[in-house]
Amino acid sequence: MTSTAQRLAEIRGDVPPRRHNARTIAALTGNPGCARRAVLDSAGVDKPKLAERVGFPARFGQSRFAITRGNTFEAQVKADGGAELLRLVAERLGVDPGGPATWTDLGADDRSGQSDRSARSRAALAAAAPTGAGDPAALFDHPLLGLDVAGQRVHLEPDLVAARLAGRFHVVEVKSFPVIDGQADPGKVAAAAIQSAVYVLALRELLAAEGHDPELVSSDVLLVCPRDFANQPVASLVDVRKQLLVLRRQLDRTARIDDLLADLPAGFTADPAADPADLRRSLLSVPARYAPECLAACELAYFCRHATRDETATLGRPVREALGGVATVAEALALAAGEHAGEPEQAEAAALLRAAARLRADALAGRPA
Repeated sequence: MTSTAQRLAEIRGDVPPRRHNARTIAALTGNPGCARRAVLDSAGVDKPKLAERVGFPARFGQSRFAITRGNTFEAQVKADGGAELLRLVAERLGVDPGGPATWTDLGADDRSGQSDRSARSRAALAAAAPTGAGDPAALFDHPLLGLDVAGQRVHLEPDLVAARLAGRFHVVEVKSFPVIDGQADPGKVAAAAIQSAVYVLALRELLAAEGHDPELVSSDVLLVCPRDFANQPVASLVDVRKQLLVLRRQLDRTARIDDLLADLPAGFTADPAADPADLRRSLLSVPARYAPECLAACELAYFCRHATRDETATLGRPVREALGGVATVAEALALAAGEHAGEPEQAEAAALLRAAARLRADALAGRPA
């Protein structure tokens, strides 16, 4: 074990690391300036247990009913060697599948380790690299892909990759949220798009490493959801080019774990079995970048919100940007009340705060603006 791997094992409590997935990577890259999350995710810390241990349990996640419903819908979509799925994908892409597709289940052998599954997936997908629009269709279920995140190699498992349709690979993401009257929840679609972009990027890197053109992986991904309130599947085409640009830029900006470890104080721990007081001190010793959006993406968001409750950043990025240089709520209130003029660089923010305070006072007094 390298010194870095050993240090990460010590941080999480010398237990096996939690496996990354596209959701965790999407959340990490959505807030690349948060060193606290970068350290915990790179170490593979069990953040739900950690959050509960420090007294701020996570308040999001799928119910057992939702997980069961999602698994049932996915099994239905993939039944009979993916015949219905192939029809949906080909219809949405506007191509003729040219007969039944070959079906390769790369996740069938659960006994094999990650390295074996990854090698098997790499060999199968590289061998199936499209050579033209006339190639027969092929479907690959649960391939294991890889991506470098914060200096660490993590494994990813997309729902499915549809290969050799219209001469390209297409990532297929199966979700259980409904499409009602042709419309789905925009937030859920956006989350599915960034997760799919993670898979597209990983698959492109795999092909490039094997000497193939990474552009053989389409930036158009297929999102398969139930139609209306039934379990009838419907496929939608989602262009993730914008998400790919954001993902690449933010992964490049994510600090390497060795640099983060060098800045950690001695004795830092995120072992959920440690004393809660020690855990809280350790977590507070690493800078975080809390924003309200974290509540939907990070298990430690409630802890971070409590720790930054006196800071203007807690009110959201627009407030933080509008009040540049005004770090605390108390300072903002003092500037709004005219109790002090503030520093020269706070002049613009102070003027906005005084104007807002004046408008609020007029509104409460019933006076016209």
